[in-house]
Amino acid sequence: MYGVCGCCGALRPRYKRLVDNIFPEDPEDGLVKTNMEKLTFYALSAPEKLDRIGAYLSERLIRDVGRHRYGYVCIAMEALDQLLMACHCQSINLFVESFLKMVAKLLESEKPNLQILGTNSFVKFANIEEDTPSYHRSYDFFVSRFSEMCHSSHDDLEIKTKIRMSGIKGLQGVVRKTVNDELQANIWDPQHMDKIVPSLLFNLQHAEEAESRSPSPLQAPEKEKESPAELAERCLRELLGRAAFGNIKNAIKPVLIHLDNHSLWEPKVFAIRCFKIIMYSIQPQHSHLVIQQLLGHLDANSRSAATVRAGIVEVLSEAAVIAATGSVGPTVLEMFNTLLRQLRLSIDYALTGSYDGAVSLGTKIIKEHEERMFQEAVIKTVGSFASTLPTYQRSEVILFIMSKVPLPSLHQAVDTGRTGENRNRLTQIMLLKSLLQVSTGFQCNNMMSALPSNFLDRLLSTALMEDAEIRLFVLEILISFIDRHGNRHKFSTISTLSDISVLKLKVDKCSRQDTVFMKKHSQQLYRHIYLSCKEETNVQKHYEALYGLLALISIELANEEVVVDLIRLVLAVQDVAQVNEENLPVYNRCALYALGAAYLNLISQLTTVPAFCQHIHEVIETRKKQAPYMLPEDVFVERPRLSQNLDGVVIELLFRQSKISEVLGGSGYNSDRLCLPYIPQLTDEDRLSKRRSIGETISLQVEVESRNSPEKEERVPAEEITYETLKKAIVDSVAVEEQERERRRQVVEKFQKAPFEEIAAHCGARASLLQSKLNQIFEITIRPPPSPSGTITAAYGQPQNHSIPVYEMKFPDLCVY
Repeated sequence: MYGVCGCCGALRPRYKRLVDNIFPEDPEDGLVKTNMEKLTFYALSAPEKLDRIGAYLSERLIRDVGRHRYGYVCIAMEALDQLLMACHCQSINLFVESFLKMVAKLLESEKPNLQILGTNSFVKFANIEEDTPSYHRSYDFFVSRFSEMCHSSHDDLEIKTKIRMSGIKGLQGVVRKTVNDELQANIWDPQHMDKIVPSLLFNLQHAEEAESRSPSPLQAPEKEKESPAELAERCLRELLGRAAFGNIKNAIKPVLIHLDNHSLWEPKVFAIRCFKIIMYSIQPQHSHLVIQQLLGHLDANSRSAATVRAGIVEVLSEAAVIAATGSVGPTVLEMFNTLLRQLRLSIDYALTGSYDGAVSLGTKIIKEHEERMFQEAVIKTVGSFASTLPTYQRSEVILFIMSKVPLPSLHQAVDTGRTGENRNRLTQIMLLKSLLQVSTGFQCNNMMSALPSNFLDRLLSTALMEDAEIRLFVLEILISFIDRHGNRHKFSTISTLSDISVLKLKVDKCSRQDTVFMKKHSQQLYRHIYLSCKEETNVQKHYEALYGLLALISIELANEEVVVDLIRLVLAVQDVAQVNEENLPVYNRCALYALGAAYLNLISQLTTVPAFCQHIHEVIETRKKQAPYMLPEDVFVERPRLSQNLDGVVIELLFRQSKISEVLGGSGYNSDRLCLPYIPQLTDEDRLSKRRSIGETISLQVEVESRNSPEKEERVPAEEITYETLKKAIVDSVAVEEQERERRRQVVEKFQKAPFEEIAAHCGARASLLQSKLNQIFEITIRPPPSPSGTITAAYGQPQNHSIPVYEMKFPDLCVY
């Protein structure tokens, strides 16, 4: 019966007749449109026949492909496309299965035209929104086949380009069809992402080759103007833009693997381009996930070549800057912690020469210059990322980095031995470099917040170290924090300008918060500036940094009290150069003279006191005529012009403290305070610099003794506490402190310079005086209480008290009740 129906066309099913009628006798005539309209109407009228129509079309297409009748193959695919666009009924799922079967048949063909034809049909199908879900449809074959087409290596460049573009379009179609449908196969599974993402990156990687050989836009058709690289980038952006929170990891991991496998971290241009595409494509709230992936990859490659690690860090830098505009979240400190850990590892690698800590036959030898390049990349990344953070996060980062700096204190263990010292020094330098990068451009209105006590103490502790490079970093970091108006570059060179208005300084009135900060920390800052000036290893950069620091304090944080203290400090530095107790070289002494001249010239013009300016100008003019080697114009040059003998400098060449206190006192400044010489405070930090002497140790002991001496045991009558008393105590507190420091200095000088016999006699007198006092105390303690009955006189004429029993005592009558 069925064989008869197959032979007789009139007895065949209607859907088969309708399908056969759409094919012309000559395939070049194309699809018969009228018959196609009849077939479409029939499919819409009888949707239950749609699956049979699809199966029959699939059967014909497979037969035509086998017979190489490619014209009819194109007609069949066109008919399928039109049916798909027209039919959205519930039975379309069965039709789609037949359709996908035909597309797969075309993709399996070795003919590029059939592959492209099948891809175009699949792309049209991917753009259709189905009304009914499909539970068992699989796209594994299409993902694999399209990925393979993306890597086409056809001999003909034009055909190769078309096949690659078809593969990219096919992957784009798969993503569009499955990414938002939870019932479809999960395209975010690693098995699919490991094929899709590398295929897109492969075409991005060959962008230059494709662009150089592609036809010009004027000659190419409109649809071929887009290159595979551009299409791959668009597809990658679309893929990442659709990624949810839980899918970011699966999408980023293949990128990292691809860059590893193809050694694309070292040129780093392509890697940076890839991650810029990623960061700008994903949702902003997912940025920190990408940063975490990069940090984890950096840790995983901690034993890779320095060039590879440097490339990862460069990419991380670019990605972090973009991520900071979105949401970085809790990864801020995690990122800095990872970078600082890698910095420490790099230092160890450079010192040991291998990744295992010991050099053996199978150990990969490390190139020191490559490790240094990696360290610079890490420091640059730390600075670039920190510059994008808000102020509060930046402050946390600053404290975090400072806490990692190894200091030889009682609370922090450091490495010992020669290798340990080198490691500590390199670590300190690298972390301070990182801190300098973070502090550059840091803007904070409240200096108490910018430089909290715990941070400032640790930072200034490093300023007491003997290493000149470390001290220079500390000075530059302080300058970065204090400079809030961009005046730093205006003091890059030390000079004695006759008119500082040419500098166009930005000066604001000292705020209340700044005044509080200087009240609390000014003496600490002055002390470290003073000690830094006395270092023998100072070079021109150190003096330039000291000058910039003094100038910026005068502009940013100065009130009248601070100005007075700074002038005293600079005059004390002048005394260091003149007395030369530290046996400084000639250059250092000339530099200190020149530093003092430059700063006093600046501060005199900032205070605008005519008499003060005149005195400074007179000394500078005198130096120009008689001693130009005491001015910055002759000292801070490439070839300094120095004097061989600086002993016996005449008073006309020096800035006189008495004259300055006189002229400033007449303008309302505290002349009493100006007359006091500056003496730095002695603190526990001195042990870090290894400069503490026996005399200084003795001074602490003498200070304790002097406070408990009998001369100070006299009772002072009680004084009434009034407002004036409190005001006087606040105003005079600084003067009292200065007097106390002067007294300490005299005691130290006495123990350092006095003959041994005099010191021994002094200590013996103190000992006998102490013994007499102890005898008095013991006598008072042991003596019995006085008797109410009176006293009797002893043989030596001294009254003695006798103890009388209580029952024998006679009490007055008033005490009897």
